[in-house]
Amino acid sequence: MLDFLTPAELEAAKLSLIVGVSSAGFSLPFGIILGWLLARKNFIGKGVLDSLLHLPMVVPPVVTGYILLILFGKRGIIGKPLFEIFGFSFAFNIKGAALASAVIAFPLLVRAVRISMEGVDKNLEDAARTLGAGRLKVFFTITVPLCMSGIISGTVMAFARSLGEFGATITFVSNIPGETKTLPLALYSQLQIPGQEHAVVRIAVISLIFAFLALIASEYFARKNMQKRAS
Repeated sequence: MLDFLTPAELEAAKLSLIVGVSSAGFSLPFGIILGWLLARKNFIGKGVLDSLLHLPMVVPPVVTGYILLILFGKRGIIGKPLFEIFGFSFAFNIKGAALASAVIAFPLLVRAVRISMEGVDKNLEDAARTLGAGRLKVFFTITVPLCMSGIISGTVMAFARSLGEFGATITFVSNIPGETKTLPLALYSQLQIPGQEHAVVRIAVISLIFAFLALIASEYFARKNMQKRAS
């Protein structure tokens, strides 16, 4: 399917998939926990937490990238001790690209999980607890299975959003071939070079294909889970 891409474009496509899978996979457990927290618990500062989690959806991605640079750059508040103590850095590498994509896509995951968990009948959870099931058992055997369609949809949407992330990535980790140059950044690079219209079209087409397949997968798994619950 990718034979029409040049080696550099193919590398950008593979890098996009790696970043998308990594960011969605890393975000999943945190998304489930925070989605449950917002759906089931009332606490002081809940509105503030909800707003902070959704902030990346409304601020310019470049601002998010700049904040990540301040926090996780080699001289950043968190990044400096990480690098000095553990020799670990997010700056200018694929780990940073995955982090930037995860932060931008995280609100979509949390929102999908929260809405799905709010739709779970709490009486089922209460009934299980009265029969002796612990909170963790109820969560993993009742709550999570019943909202699995939301979890799957949120994860796939986060993956798809990661594929299209540009602003935060280029601000935080720059545009480095083989490390941070994902499909959006490769498309941007080609747009700066006169006479590269064919390359731009190729990258745009493969980006559309990846996004379309992600949406199809989301719908498929959601329907399959609904059929399983109905049977």
